[in-house]
Amino acid sequence: MNPKLNCILLIDDDEPTNFLNKMTLEQSGCASYIRIAQGGQEALNYLEDCGQGDSPRPDLIFLDINMPAMDGWEFLEKYKLLPDGHKADIVLIMLTTSLNPDDEVRTKTIPEVSGFENKPLSQERLRMLLDRYFGE
Repeated sequence: MNPKLNCILLIDDDEPTNFLNKMTLEQSGCASYIRIAQGGQEALNYLEDCGQGDSPRPDLIFLDINMPAMDGWEFLEKYKLLPDGHKADIVLIMLTTSLNPDDEVRTKTIPEVSGFENKPLSQERLRMLLDRYFGE
């Protein structure tokens, strides 16, 4: 059995995708809190406020690549600049519909990115990810 994570943060501008992914996460019972940021700046603001009030620090982040205003790549550039305490030990997975093979190759050059998966999230893939990054 996987340990229950404290918090998972979904960063995606697509509401139906957030609904489906949140439902998958809730059905798995793998996290105490599931937070959604509908864009990169909203996610950065959330991470800067972690540990205060209703902002638990995420153990796992699912990040979309293609978003308006600030895409996943721009988010990652700003994420790297956060103080270590705001990002230490966070597993960050790119979760995208991108069919561009260059996107997956690019993620492998970014140390902050732990993995690359296609949307939508499934129970099977979620179990695999939890085993890989949080299993004993």
